[in-house]
Amino acid sequence: MLKLTGVHTFYGNVEALKGIDLEVNQGEIVCLIGNNGAGKSTTLMTISGILRPVKGEILFEAESIKNTPPHKIVEKGISQVPEGRRIFPKLTVRENLEMGAFSEKGNFDEMLKRIFTLFPVLKERQNQIGGTLSGGEQQMLAISRALMSFPKLLLLDEPSLGLAPIIVNKIFMTIKEINKEGVTILLVEQNAMAALKLSHRGYVIENGRIAFEGESKFLLNNEKVRKAYLGD
Repeated sequence: MLKLTGVHTFYGNVEALKGIDLEVNQGEIVCLIGNNGAGKSTTLMTISGILRPVKGEILFEAESIKNTPPHKIVEKGISQVPEGRRIFPKLTVRENLEMGAFSEKGNFDEMLKRIFTLFPVLKERQNQIGGTLSGGEQQMLAISRALMSFPKLLLLDEPSLGLAPIIVNKIFMTIKEINKEGVTILLVEQNAMAALKLSHRGYVIENGRIAFEGESKFLLNNEKVRKAYLGD
């Protein structure tokens, strides 16, 4: 479904991605783990068109999206949930969800019903101002807003960041449910253990390069990965 080949991305003169090769197959949950500053979020922003690669190719469903504007990438079926949630704090929960449906793909009411089944608390708070929600509720809203565009591929950037463990478990269970319903997922996550347990395959990024890749079971049992990222 998604293929990155030799992708180089810069911030000014600083090379953030140094030839990334990465694939996500339809129906998978694939995680991308690594330390802060390794290039995880940069990878997602390059896929979603917020950043433009200087070299390399990005294919989505065998079609190049390397120079495609972000809103057109959403229309093609890729939605990103950014780090830090980035909801519209002065809009209500429902208005945030309406903003996510700007591409007018699919049935709004049908997706809204699905969202409220996944996150019943959002139904209760649909008229509440987004900025007054708890951190966990805001993360639920950010994921839901991305789902409103009926994505084929969902990019999740640090969904567990700053959340209590019980909320993290709820979010991760819901990610699994979203995947079961047919949405392919590329997950960037600081919590490497949780990410690998959730995903089918994983990539480890170090200083803008892929250092390890493979099935999640393999990475969980890899001695170097365990020492560097899993606290063993």
